[in-house]
Amino acid sequence: MPDPPPPLLRRSLGLWDLIFYGIVLIQPIAPVGIFGIASRMSRGHAVTTILIAMVAMMLTAWSYGRMATRYPAAGSAYTYVSQGLNPHLGFLAGWAMILDYLIIPVINTSYIALTIQRLAPQVPFFVWAGLTAGAITVMNLRSVRFTARANQLLLAAMSFVIVAFVVLAVRFLFGRSGWSGVFAIAPFYDPKTFHLGAVATATSLAALTYIGFDGVTTLAEEVRDPKRTVPLATVLVCLVTGILSAIEIYLAQRVWPDYSTFSSLETAFLDVTGRVGGNFLFQAMAVILIVACFGSGLAGQAGAARLLFGMGRDQVLPRKLFGYVDPRSGNPTRNVLLVGLLSFAAALLISYEHAAELLNFGAFLAFMGVNVAAIRTLLVEERNGKRTAWFGVAMAALGFLFCLAIWLSLPLPAKVGGGLWLLAGVIYSAVRTRGFRTQPQKVDFIEV
Repeated sequence: MPDPPPPLLRRSLGLWDLIFYGIVLIQPIAPVGIFGIASRMSRGHAVTTILIAMVAMMLTAWSYGRMATRYPAAGSAYTYVSQGLNPHLGFLAGWAMILDYLIIPVINTSYIALTIQRLAPQVPFFVWAGLTAGAITVMNLRSVRFTARANQLLLAAMSFVIVAFVVLAVRFLFGRSGWSGVFAIAPFYDPKTFHLGAVATATSLAALTYIGFDGVTTLAEEVRDPKRTVPLATVLVCLVTGILSAIEIYLAQRVWPDYSTFSSLETAFLDVTGRVGGNFLFQAMAVILIVACFGSGLAGQAGAARLLFGMGRDQVLPRKLFGYVDPRSGNPTRNVLLVGLLSFAAALLISYEHAAELLNFGAFLAFMGVNVAAIRTLLVEERNGKRTAWFGVAMAALGFLFCLAIWLSLPLPAKVGGGLWLLAGVIYSAVRTRGFRTQPQKVDFIEV
């Protein structure tokens, strides 16, 4: 008898299912962490940087969506660049993604410690960082995971706090200056302080708001009419996120226009919530930030540990260390401990701001790779329907140029740190492939 056909995923998801999923991934409080730093870097034009980054992400999201309909597999940028361009370039895209996997737990550890320190300033930062990294590590060693139900409850709580902030901020501004206090052009453009270079540099940080939108493409095999729905959903996720984020940051800038007076740039949004909603809203936002970052850190550490395990199992990295699985728990415990120690050490050595910029170094390299892969794929494969093909090529080309401009605007420390990481990947790949004469070892992102 012939072998039965392989099981297929049911195509049951529609456009709004994907949009909701993408917003859950990015989270409504995404711009909160970068508000103070982006305000200082842009000289008071943080909302402008959010909107510019939104355009770049929407164009790139279109390329992600188009590639997902052709290669509906996990691995995202790694898969798209490998299939659309070249396996060696795909390996480097994957290498950049590995940097992001390792940096995400660092960012969350650092931000949790900074937020808790606002609530208990008498305890040093390194103590909170150690406790945070330790708690996340212990939970991952015990195979504890946040469930989908918990994520939905967290999303509802975040949405409630953000809506409360918007309502109270509008009331605060109207009560102080009427409608002229609510509506103003200064957050978008103030000729006294506007500087194009400063805005460009801040935009490279503001793009952190949209990190995670590409997760929508992992559901491509379960979507009705994926060729239309997936690209549209990825673009709309970025659009909705950008609009909501711009509203939050705009109101925050109007409530507290002088960014030089924040007690802490990293947690500046807490000062704003305290001004419009008193201690209750301050405490509520702090708790939401801690819980959200803890969940993200837990998932990020687990993902990084599993990625290192996959690379060790496939002998991309030394198998004895990275390919080890604890026989009792079934966890890659050595990798969990390694990532936990890395998160703690890096949180002490690298500021939240620099860690976020380093994350965007890898992310935008991957974004540019996907845009170029989309251009080549469309030119090679779409012989018919040239209008559609050339529209997609134009979108991908603009996405590449926007991402390139933002990537070039990254501060020097991010370029140096990211460049060293990329150089290590090139050298490693050259050694493993005998000068790029053989195929590179596959990086397994499927199980992450």
